[in-house]
Amino acid sequence: MRHGDKINNLGRTSSHRKALLSNMACSLIEHKRIFTTLAKAKALRLFVEPIITKSKTDSTHNRRLAFADLKSKTAVSALFKDVAVKVGDRKGGYTRIIKTGNRQGDAAEMAMIELVDFNELYTSGTSAVKTEKAKTTRRSRGAKKTSADVESNDTASEETKAE
Repeated sequence: MRHGDKINNLGRTSSHRKALLSNMACSLIEHKRIFTTLAKAKALRLFVEPIITKSKTDSTHNRRLAFADLKSKTAVSALFKDVAVKVGDRKGGYTRIIKTGNRQGDAAEMAMIELVDFNELYTSGTSAVKTEKAKTTRRSRGAKKTSADVESNDTASEETKAE
């Protein structure tokens, strides 16, 4: 019986599941976004968020704890160098899961999991759109013409009349 068992075993043995989540976490840290099944994405979120929280304080102990889970020097260095800097002021919720539909072959629910602070569309893109809208001004139809515009329009109308 699995009463009160909150972990999703993903149909794998313990060692296989740990290796799977470790590899997926390394890919997520290096690429900032990966596509996988929804169940794996939810399991990965539970696995990677405590590691990102540990990376916010750069100490030898926290680096060793992160390496024990990730088992990749490049992923640990990218975690402490790039990711920890961007998520330093965030209290949690470092990842976002977006459902992308069903897979063609077996209709498995697919999802994209990404690091929240690295998506330009959701973070800085929305503020850029708001500032563009604020910068544009609407001109009324009855805008006053300057004397140079009136003279150029008069000469153009005279030329068309002459023809």
